[in-house]
This record gives sequence, C-alpha cells and structure tokens, in this order.
Amino acid sequence: MALTEEGIIPVPGLLSRTVRLADGQLAHYMTSGESGPPVILLHGGIVGSSGTAGWRFMAPFLGANGFRVFCPDQPGFGQADTRKEYFPHLNTLSHANFVHDFANALGLDKFFLAGNSMGADNTIQYVMDHPERVIRFILIATAAVADNVPEEKRIPSTLTNRGNFDGTPEGMRSVIGPVIYRQGALDPDLLEMRTRAANNQKESNDALRAGRQLIRDDASLRQRWSTKDRFSKITIPGIYLYGQDDVLTPVGNGYNQEDTLPNIQCFYPAECGHQGQTDQPDMFNQVFLEFFRDGKVSRKTADWAGVSKRRPELANLVEQAQPARV
Repeated sequence: MALTEEGIIPVPGLLSRTVRLADGQLAHYMTSGESGPPVILLHGGIVGSSGTAGWRFMAPFLGANGFRVFCPDQPGFGQADTRKEYFPHLNTLSHANFVHDFANALGLDKFFLAGNSMGADNTIQYVMDHPERVIRFILIATAAVADNVPEEKRIPSTLTNRGNFDGTPEGMRSVIGPVIYRQGALDPDLLEMRTRAANNQKESNDALRAGRQLIRDDASLRQRWSTKDRFSKITIPGIYLYGQDDVLTPVGNGYNQEDTLPNIQCFYPAECGHQGQTDQPDMFNQVFLEFFRDGKVSRKTADWAGVSKRRPELANLVEQAQPARV
C-alpha cells in the first residue's frame, strides 16, 4: 500500500484535513465521523508520531459508532506547520495552547479528550488549564503525573534509543520497535510515513525537547506545568490504561501514579506495551466507546482490559457485578 501525496498511510474512514488557527498556524488533522459528540485524540511524542500513526486503528471505529473524531498532528510532528514561530518552544504548555486553539478553530465548545504518552501529558495539562471544556478524558501510559509521586518511588524510563534514529526507516524501526508489543503493526508503510515526518520536523521537534528546560527555569511556567496537588483533585470523569508490558515507562509507574489519583479508574491490560491502542486495538476501541458513550466501562470490558485490583473500583466509572441470586 503506497502513501498518499501528503506522505500519509491511507486508512478507510479517515480523512486528511487542515484548519487555520487564530495565530496563523496551519494545523493538519485526521478526522472520522460526520455527526455526534466530538472527540480529540492526541498522539504520543516519539519521533515520527502523528495523528495517523497514533490513532489509525481507533479513529475510524469511533467515527463509525456515532462520534466526530479529530486527531491533530501536534506541533513538532506529522504534517504540523514547520515555521519557527509555531515551534512548541514551551513543550507541554505549547501543546496545550495548541489544543485549545485547535478546538476553537473547529468550533468545539466541549469535547471528549484522550492521549497516549506525550499526548496523555498534554491531555492532563489541558484538563488542568481548561476543565470547563472537557466532558470526560482517557489517559494511556504517561509519566506526567510524577509530580504527585514521591521522589523515591519514581521509576525512570528504561528506553534510551531515541538517538538510534538516523533518518532511515530502519533507524525508525530501532526507535519504535521496543515500544510496540504487537510487532506486526510495524509495517513498511508506517515506518516510511514516520521517517518522512521525523525528518521534516527535526528542528521543531528539537525545540520541543529543549522546551522542558525553559519551563523548569521559569517559576510561573513551572507552576502552570506542575500536577502536584492539582491533578489529583480533578473531578472530571477520567480513566487510565497502562500496559503491563510497557518498556518505555514500566508499569510500576502506573501503580505509583494510581496511588495518588483517587478519582481516576486505572486499568492494566495484558500483552500491551506503551502504545496500547496499537497493541490491543479491539480492547481499547471498546473501552473508549463505552466510556465516552455511556460514562462508564461495562463489567465484561473492564475485566477484559485488566481493571485494577489494587484498590476498590470506582462504581461511577465501572459497571459493578450484580450479586448472585439466592
């Protein structure tokens, strides 16, 4: 299967679009579904990521099941605007600002929001910045709430091969191969699409990486960025999926974060790495559909997705088993 003229994998039910933001930035996004409540899905942050790379198995499914789905290429990734004034110089804060401007440009007043890895970081930031805009949210595998976790319990990333990307598809395979549990998803077209995007976005992506230090060096930016004693108090309904086989941010991170998030229901799916929606698409599709459509995950799906047994389930977010009749 060849890539499109834009260098994107063609996916049935997934359309490529652009929209001009208020600041003049041209935002590229993939979309599915013509009617229904809006959903914004935010991809992860490994080089070459994009809305298509992150959500090609989920967006068409949600679009076919009553939602309008939007998967933007966040600044520094995919087909995002490469003019320097639109680089994500402030890392997560820049991305949260982008999500806000993107939603405004599309006229989305309230919406469902979800993200994987860096996209989950940005989801958290957006929920803290604009809680009035988010109906419900879903996180997949992030270290962003580490501010909530005591220093001695934080587990560092075990994957340090980002430097293996040499601008080639084989270099891309070396970078993302360990992150994906389902190796069959790493087809040549995906690697080619990601390689082209990574090469095109190199300067913007470098600015993103440098932006975290800029935040650390500025007290007011650090205050906005920090999750400590803030995200744990969010009452917007939210759930969190963390793969048992994640090698980028090991599942112990998920356990430690769960202990600080009393209002969020956690799940630990098996045979699932860092990009769970790619490793277990049928499972994740069903979890997302039920939570966004119904406000809670069914009993059957919750058990399938490895609902946490580390603490009592949140009955408002997970259907409870009915007592046996005597």
